[in-house]
Amino acid sequence: MSSPNHFPNQWMPLRRLSDLFWRQPKLLLLVLLLPPLAWFGIVYLGSLLALLWQSFYTFDDFTMAVTQQLTLANYQALFDAANYDVVLRTLVMACAVTLASAILGFPIAYYMARYAKGWQKGAMYVAVMLPMWASYIVKAYAWTVILAKGGVVYWFYNQLGLSSVIDALLALPSIGGNSLSTSNLGRFTVFTYIWLPFMILPIQASIERIPANLIQASADLGATPRQTFYTVILPLAFPGVVAGSIFTFSLTLGDYIIPQLIGPSGLYIGTMVYTMQGSIGNMPLAAAFTVVPVLIIALYLTIARRLGAFDAL
Repeated sequence: MSSPNHFPNQWMPLRRLSDLFWRQPKLLLLVLLLPPLAWFGIVYLGSLLALLWQSFYTFDDFTMAVTQQLTLANYQALFDAANYDVVLRTLVMACAVTLASAILGFPIAYYMARYAKGWQKGAMYVAVMLPMWASYIVKAYAWTVILAKGGVVYWFYNQLGLSSVIDALLALPSIGGNSLSTSNLGRFTVFTYIWLPFMILPIQASIERIPANLIQASADLGATPRQTFYTVILPLAFPGVVAGSIFTFSLTLGDYIIPQLIGPSGLYIGTMVYTMQGSIGNMPLAAAFTVVPVLIIALYLTIARRLGAFDAL
């Protein structure tokens, strides 16, 4: 039986390698980081740069062919009235969904962080994350049935006597439509439902980190609960709101399935990319459209970083 200090000859290279890593810990760290860095650099950034490069290619409308002749025409086309309307429509919906998610998500997150204890907190976590366990496509298709005339939502409103309210909302321009499933109101509802958990969890985490003695000190100094909320809790929880908005804003900005299934006709950035690349074959213009949310999100992340959003993640 060999002692631990006497390895068989076939194990000696591994022993030398182990000794080398022990003497050079930075070399070991480099070896461990090399695969993920290579994946990030080659697969992720490489594909992104390739996409950016293709946005300068030329698309021939007559032959429907893409040539490698570089041009800025694709970016100039983004400022055409029709394309500019697509970007503006997507941006407005992303802002509306983010604002609604923050308003709906904050009270839920606050209750989870401050009042829910034991099994109640566990049940709240499950309730918030349960929709995320189901398939995104299934949920989107399910909402087309739920919001259709004769669906669950219409039945519920009829029972409450709110049919006239829904009809009045659907009659509003830019919001309504023939039914909830073909209106911007229905599309906004589904977007908010899908991305709401991504807003609740960062806010809940940021409220959890607020020291309880700060709230007690505020009360001891004579502040009312409303003053404590606006001067202590809300400012400290705001980075969590911004962190959640990163998810809701960016996910809405790039989504292309919900705009196809729910709401009136009208392209969004995601559906425009899908149409240009999949149906028409205009890959350069599709790539140029893809750059738009990248730039918007980069600007948004810069602002979020200054607001301390990454500290709440």
